[in-house]
Amino acid sequence: MLISDAFAQAAAPAQTEAGLLSLLPMIGILILFYFLLIRPQSKRAKEHKQMTEALQRGDEVITNGGILGTIMNVSESYVIIEISPEVEVTVLKSSVQTLLPKGTLRSIEPKGGKTQKTKIAKASPTENNQPENISKASENKETETQSDIDKK
Repeated sequence: MLISDAFAQAAAPAQTEAGLLSLLPMIGILILFYFLLIRPQSKRAKEHKQMTEALQRGDEVITNGGILGTIMNVSESYVIIEISPEVEVTVLKSSVQTLLPKGTLRSIEPKGGKTQKTKIAKASPTENNQPENISKASENKETETQSDIDKK
């Protein structure tokens, strides 16, 4: 044999020490991930859960879809939000993204203080008769066409 037994046994512990040193960067990366990604995300989730549990009537909120409104009713897992006068939407509590300070919705109304309402113009009596006249004319043409076919 070229290598003695004593020499081969002495080299084995040196390799295990190098193996532990090679794991050190991996352990460092795991610690870095914990402090930069996992811990802040769990902290935000905890804050969001506390916020959704504390929701009450009259709070102004923003949903995940970007809808702004005032809470009208809170149940165990749903919230009814009024997004404009007499328009209410039911959403999941978890879809409430942000709790706004009181009075925020009034401060973002359009200038002039009033919301714009669309006006519906009433048609004049002559305009109401026109569609009927058109439909009667088309019926007359259909009957004329049918009578022409029957003649042939």
